[in-house]
Amino acid sequence: MSRSITRRVLLGTCLTLLLFQSYAGGADDNQVQLARELKPLLECLGGKRDKFTLSAEVEFKIDGNLQKVNAQLASLSDDSFDLDITHQDYAIQIRRRSEATAMVLPLHKTVFLGRGESNPDDHLTPTGIATRLISPASNASTYLPILQSGDPNTVALILIGLIRLQLDPDTSSWKLGDKLSIRFADDGNTLDARSDDARVLLSISEAESSTEPLGNWPGFHVVDLNRGELERQLVRGVRRALEILDPAGRLISPPQTSKQVEHGELRWIDGQRVAILYGTPEQIGKAHGELLKQEAMRCIDSVLYSFGTVQTIRTGRWFRHDLADAYARLAPHIPARHKAETRAMAASLGLEEELCQTLNVFPELFHCSGFAVFGKATVDGKLYHGRVLDYMTTIGLQDAATTFIVAPDGHNAFANVGYAGFIGSVSGMNAQGVSLGEMGGRGEGQWDGVPMATLMRRALEECSTLEDVTDLWASNPRTCEYYYVFADGKTNEAVGVAATPDSIQFVHPGEAHELLGAGIADAVVLSAGSRLAKLRERVQQRYGQIDADVAQWLMSRPVAMESNLHNVLFIPGDRLLYVANASHNKPAAERPYVRLDLKELLDAIPGSSVEDTVAVTNN
Repeated sequence: MSRSITRRVLLGTCLTLLLFQSYAGGADDNQVQLARELKPLLECLGGKRDKFTLSAEVEFKIDGNLQKVNAQLASLSDDSFDLDITHQDYAIQIRRRSEATAMVLPLHKTVFLGRGESNPDDHLTPTGIATRLISPASNASTYLPILQSGDPNTVALILIGLIRLQLDPDTSSWKLGDKLSIRFADDGNTLDARSDDARVLLSISEAESSTEPLGNWPGFHVVDLNRGELERQLVRGVRRALEILDPAGRLISPPQTSKQVEHGELRWIDGQRVAILYGTPEQIGKAHGELLKQEAMRCIDSVLYSFGTVQTIRTGRWFRHDLADAYARLAPHIPARHKAETRAMAASLGLEEELCQTLNVFPELFHCSGFAVFGKATVDGKLYHGRVLDYMTTIGLQDAATTFIVAPDGHNAFANVGYAGFIGSVSGMNAQGVSLGEMGGRGEGQWDGVPMATLMRRALEECSTLEDVTDLWASNPRTCEYYYVFADGKTNEAVGVAATPDSIQFVHPGEAHELLGAGIADAVVLSAGSRLAKLRERVQQRYGQIDADVAQWLMSRPVAMESNLHNVLFIPGDRLLYVANASHNKPAAERPYVRLDLKELLDAIPGSSVEDTVAVTNN
């Protein structure tokens, strides 16, 4: 039985016992008082009031800095509402009426106006909206039926009998240990909740109908959208955000179920997903979608809907339009075989082809570290290539973390440490013993070239030597600004690369660089700021002693940032990789590494071996 199901069973059992006790012995005065104070709020949340205004002042701290958010929700009817949210750095207004929905960004003087039919599954109609915003993958779903019931006696009973909320008569406030204090006023129409680092002041009043006609925004730039797209963006963005903020057991400890389909297999190795894919681009894409549909959808929701909504509010531009514009410029540089694989994956997932194609050029602006050490720097002379991916654990990509073992017909087989729904590469090693890792820089929007993740995957598929890789980068149009560490375990060679659309620079082991400092013999070390200084210090401290364990230590905090999404240690000469993925509460550097043997995993492909999974030619 999963943890989330167990929680629900226990909650139901306890609630039944408490209700029996309450009805047998009668409710005490505290329960009656709390029920009375909760009644106005629960009537609003439970849909028992058609018209009301709910105002909130929220204060909380992020990295020690006080943040203030003001919000107001005016429920006007069963299909109309106004929502205003303001912060010192952003502001958003949602205006919904029976005929249209508008998302207004006052700071950008922009309105996204959606007309037409709503999406049948993901819409903003007030009635029952909580069930569309809260999924079973969020712990909030456990309490949703209770809140929706709108019964203050039941909620008061649970808060007092099960959660142990207690009345402090000296302050006339309700307390949960030393963590939380709640005070009601004005017959429950005002609520003041405080903890050590947060405060919420909530007030309820009668709603007044909006006098501003929908669609009248003088001086604003109005962007017309399909209403279904606009409402789906907001509903799925909020729903995925709630899953990330308060994940249920199915996300924290997903069921480790193996699966086989034609041209693919999903394995769990020491708690990590490993997907083995092989065949033509169409066969690989189809198997990808069949094996990882749920994980791919979470990845898409994280990127397109949660991150995309925040990015739209931040920039004033519709995120999906930005992706489509980027894809239009990048598409001519993407191999036909990659497009075919993405089309097949989209069909397998039941998604629009254009959606999956654009998402696979999602601009990765990673802030990362990497190194390659060998020869005199290591215990055994082997090459150890470390790759630290520091990128937005806050959007929940860890829920889709998957290491792909891919054997495409006619090209090199490879390991790609990535995410369900994404076919490009940011960290990988192929059967030829070539390994690659990237680090993002600046230059977002310079998209007239080969997407970085496409170039990385092409190198895994097409390159047999380090020289092949450097030639690929030098001979292809590039995008943005990226830094890389490339290595070849067959020859114990490695190189650092600084690449922009207009220039490319190779930094060889032992070579000094103005951004990287003095060279270290038999080592390439890339990072930035204090993380670079710490990484260099560690390499020099353990010089000559580096093995797999020490190499993993080199990537520990603070070289890895708090946003550390995954770490990989490649030992390309042995075709081994060690992978650590972030959880919801720990960066990858604080999680266990899992050893994966590329040769053994490729041998699992029917009728195949390592020798069968290397390219005959490099084109």
